[in-house]
Amino acid sequence: MLSVNVICIGKIKEKYFTDAIAEYKKRLGAFCKFNIVELDEEKTYSDPNPSQTESILNAEGKRIINALGKNSYVIAMCVEGKMLSSEELARKLEDVSLDGVSTVDFIIGGSWGLSDEVKSKSSFKLSMSRMTFPHQMARVILSEQIYRAFEINNNGKYHK
Repeated sequence: MLSVNVICIGKIKEKYFTDAIAEYKKRLGAFCKFNIVELDEEKTYSDPNPSQTESILNAEGKRIINALGKNSYVIAMCVEGKMLSSEELARKLEDVSLDGVSTVDFIIGGSWGLSDEVKSKSSFKLSMSRMTFPHQMARVILSEQIYRAFEINNNGKYHK
């Protein structure tokens, strides 16, 4: 069974977001082992200069890299990534699993994004949209899209 991890910076405090993610985690149990891995957010300054921002990205990046599976297919969520339809994401996950990969790690960075080192370690860069979403909401949207992808691949009725 495929393992799917969403590795992210920071913790979600809002119950409505955690409830939504818990619902998708429950639904995904029929298709994969789904986990949310929350890593500590680096302390930030109210108005960081470029050097401080780079330091934050690098510190969070090291935590992310340490959390990645050894042989996992890594998908970095970033603005410069490729936008996919739900069907295309479903095909991507299907192709990855058919290639013998047992773990897919999706990465959502902190408020400053992802370090170049993390992006360079990714197998694929995915953009959710050209719009900007709060990181907590991005986790919910990504969890839903992963569930939708498995439903598509299994000819479920969820995707219309």
